[in-house]
Amino acid sequence: MEITYHKKQLQLKYPFTISRWTYTHRPSLIVELRMNGFSGYGEATENPYYKNTAVSYMVERIDQITTTVKQSAGLPPAQFWKNLHQKLQDCPFALCALDEAYHDWYTKSQKQSLSEYWNLDLSQQAKTCFTLSIDPIDIMVERMRNMPWPIYKIKLGTDQDIEIVESLRKHSSATFWVDANCAWTVEETIEKSKKLAALGVEFIEQPLPAEDWEGMMQVSKKTALPIIADEACKTIDDIYRCKTSFAGVNIKVMKCGGLTPALEMIKTARTEGLKVMVGCMTESTVGISAIAHLAPLIDFADMDGQHFIKDDPATGVQVTANGIIFMDSPGTGVQLKEEKLSPQ
Repeated sequence: MEITYHKKQLQLKYPFTISRWTYTHRPSLIVELRMNGFSGYGEATENPYYKNTAVSYMVERIDQITTTVKQSAGLPPAQFWKNLHQKLQDCPFALCALDEAYHDWYTKSQKQSLSEYWNLDLSQQAKTCFTLSIDPIDIMVERMRNMPWPIYKIKLGTDQDIEIVESLRKHSSATFWVDANCAWTVEETIEKSKKLAALGVEFIEQPLPAEDWEGMMQVSKKTALPIIADEACKTIDDIYRCKTSFAGVNIKVMKCGGLTPALEMIKTARTEGLKVMVGCMTESTVGISAIAHLAPLIDFADMDGQHFIKDDPATGVQVTANGIIFMDSPGTGVQLKEEKLSPQ
C-alpha cells in the first residue's frame, strides 16, 4: 500500500472568527492510500487549539508507522484502525486522515459505497447547520440572508451576544444553535440561556472552558437550554463524564481519531442517553464526504466546512440547505480535482 501526501492551504472566502481567534486559511493534509488500482482519501486540518496537528508533524508521525500501514492493508477498517491506534494515540488528527482514507480505499476495493458497507439508510439524515462566524452584526445579518438555511449555528463570545441573536432573529424564523467556544462564565451561561431560550435558540454548545467540570455541574442545574459538549468531549472516555452535566456531545472525527472511533462514540452516547452531533473543522470536501456518512446516525450535524473554502481541492458529497447529496459511486465519493485533470 502506497502513501501519498497532498498538502493544501485551504483559503477561506472571508475571515472566520470565533471567541478565541480569527483565521483566513486552514493548512490541510490530504492522505492518499493506494493499492490494487484503488485510491482512498482522508483529511486532517491544522487546529492550534489541539496539540500535534501541524501538517509537518502529522506527516512525520505517519512516516514512522508506514510498516504498520502496509502490514495492515486488506484488513477490515476496524482492525486497520486498531493496529494504527496503538502507535498513533498521541496524534489523533493523523490517525483520522488515515482512517478516512482507508475506509474510502477499502469500500472502493469491495465495490461498495461507504453507506452500503455500513448499511445506512441515507433518506434518514440529520440536517446540517450553516455557521455564522463572529462579525459586525450587519455583516452577520447579510451573510444569513445571502445563505438561506433551515438551521444556523451562531458563533458567540462577545459583549453583544444577545444583541446579535436578537438582530438575526428579526430576519429569520430558522432554527438557531449558539456556540460560545468556551468563552462564558457560569453566571453568563445561566443568564444568557434564559434570554436565548426566549429567542427560540435550541441549544448552547460548549459555553465554559473544557476543563471546568465543576462549573458545568452548576450550569446543568440552572440552565434554561440544553448544553452540548464540544471541546470537553474528545474520546469515548469523555462521554461518561459528559453525561453528568451535558445534554449531548459534539463528536468530531479529528478529535477522536477517525470514523472508526466516532461510530463507537455515537453508540456509547446513545446508550448513555445523550444527544449526538457530528461537527467539522473547516475541512475540504475530502473530509466532509467522510463525516457526512455519519449523518443518518445522529441528531445534529455541523458539516458545512466546504462552504467556506475558496478553492475546494476535491469533489464529492455536497451539503446543502435541503439535505446532504451523496455520490452514487464506491467509497466516500471523493475525487481530487488534480486527479481528474491528470493524464490517464
